[in-house]
Amino acid sequence: MGLTLRTFADVGEAGAALAAAGARYLGGGTLLVRQANEGDLSFSTYVRSTDPSLSTITVEGGRARLGASVTMAAVARHRDLAFLAPVAKAVGGPAIRNMATVGGNLFVPSPYGDFAVALLALDAAISVGGTEFPIGQFLAERESHSREIVTAVSFALPAAGAFRFRKVSRVKPKGASVVTIAALLGEEGDAVTSARIALGAMADRPIRAEAAERALIGRPLTKDGVAPALAAAAEGTDPPTDAIASAWYRREVLPVHLGRLLIG
Repeated sequence: MGLTLRTFADVGEAGAALAAAGARYLGGGTLLVRQANEGDLSFSTYVRSTDPSLSTITVEGGRARLGASVTMAAVARHRDLAFLAPVAKAVGGPAIRNMATVGGNLFVPSPYGDFAVALLALDAAISVGGTEFPIGQFLAERESHSREIVTAVSFALPAAGAFRFRKVSRVKPKGASVVTIAALLGEEGDAVTSARIALGAMADRPIRAEAAERALIGRPLTKDGVAPALAAAAEGTDPPTDAIASAWYRREVLPVHLGRLLIG
């Protein structure tokens, strides 16, 4: 069966076309094209949009807005998003980063989705049509958005040193994740005043390590200070067993790497 490609200059028109049976939205195509090459017959039409707003990065007023078609390569080289460069560079090699998009990363299954983990830690807002969703809500119900077009993500720029990221992979340096961790920390004096810790490859989607977050509040980022958070790190997780790692292994290494990320 042949595949049809429909391209629209307007994202609204592309969204209307996506409602047709057998249509799938084509962003970077890093996974969707592979599915077609492997014989997936669940779709017959690619829908894409060349709307310039989808490929625009705007940084102003302490916030960043990234169009959904912005690539990992574009994020990695943007001077105002230098704190996200390690995240973008963790997504495959150069060829993949020139294709993989911000919007597409929100939908990829575990153990992929490193950029979505970072966005969860940053408490990003996800724009779908004219509606914004908190990223936690969006990820929890993302299947219901699979026939809609994500147009942008936005988030407040973190204070210097507040955002941290760590990816563990068996294939260095760009393989699928054993575990991915992103954290946004607020500190006053020697004590943590706020914490958002996001985990990848520890469930079927990026999730928050809420027990670890609670355990950090009021404590210093020292070996003894973070110990309660590390003990609670795997609480509420449901990691997969796959060709990369077993669920048991992921639970065992999570506190080790979370400790390294927190203590630095």
